[in-house]
Amino acid sequence: MTIRHPRFRISRVRTAASALVLALALGGCAQNNSFTKTLDEYVPIITQFGVYKIDINQGNYISQDMVNKLKEGQTKAQVRATLGTPLITSAFRDNRWDYVYEFQRGGRVREHRQFTVYFNNELLARWEGDEMPQSAQELNRIAGTRSMPDDPYGQDGGFVGKVIDFFKKMMDPTAAPTP
Repeated sequence: MTIRHPRFRISRVRTAASALVLALALGGCAQNNSFTKTLDEYVPIITQFGVYKIDINQGNYISQDMVNKLKEGQTKAQVRATLGTPLITSAFRDNRWDYVYEFQRGGRVREHRQFTVYFNNELLARWEGDEMPQSAQELNRIAGTRSMPDDPYGQDGGFVGKVIDFFKKMMDPTAAPTP
């Protein structure tokens, strides 16, 4: 039988306690809260150092203007022309088409959307799914109005315009001012 020094027991207790605290701290990080989401967004996983992962778009990209073109009673060909070929069709459920879209950046899923259309007697009966983004044309229009606001001086002719207006009024008092 060996006699151990009390200091050895204390160090084992400290090691066990620190391991327990570390396990609890890491277990708390496993939850999906806003802090860990922010941390995952900006701090890469240690296995990703030195590895470049390309951005991957998979599936059918459907925008809100495409969904707005759907009407009950359309044929399958009309729906295919509007939304594109469905990603998932089942031989067992011929009356349902699934459109799935997924975007991965850096190996992590950033966007996942699902849209389903249902048919009754080969005609569109209903559709359901996630909220779809705006169309590219609409986003470009919004960006254009934000980046180029109305010109407050666009209607002002400046000094030269005022001189021209002065001479116009001298020649014809009923003439309209220069824009």
